[in-house]
Amino acid sequence: MAAAADVFRAVAVRDDVLQATGASQHRSGLVSVVFVDLMTVAVVLFLVWLARSRRNARELSPRASLPGAVWTVGAWFVPGVNFVVPRRFVLDIGRASSLAWRENRDTALVNLWWAAWVAHALVLMLANRTAPDSMPLLVVAEALMITAAVLLVLVIERVTTLQGFALGTTVPVARFGQV
Repeated sequence: MAAAADVFRAVAVRDDVLQATGASQHRSGLVSVVFVDLMTVAVVLFLVWLARSRRNARELSPRASLPGAVWTVGAWFVPGVNFVVPRRFVLDIGRASSLAWRENRDTALVNLWWAAWVAHALVLMLANRTAPDSMPLLVVAEALMITAAVLLVLVIERVTTLQGFALGTTVPVARFGQV
């Protein structure tokens, strides 16, 4: 939903830049607020899922090389590091979650998600610095964000399914609210 809201936000902001009126400014602001709210919820839910998946992976593979709980979330907020390290963490969590993690298919899924996410960020930076009114760059950035969102849903589904199966047969699942 946040990715879809971003498309509406981008269009509204672009319209306001091209033809600034009171109505376009109001629409741009309103859609931007909705996007920020949805994106904040999406980020928080993803980070909660990631922390829980890391904990589950630790239960399933105590000897696996996994990041610490704080670093699993914190790496997303360190400039530069956030372009490389979180991908590695998701791969490590997937591998530690199940022997059924298929190196080719599952690693490719994570790599595709990560490539779309990083490409989205790079296109946005390029657009903001060189051509903030460029419709082609806007379309590319939004297409990459939607692609990254869809691929992330698939990554989450894969890891959650593997962990759910493994935890259902080996370790009792923690009650809702326990992290």
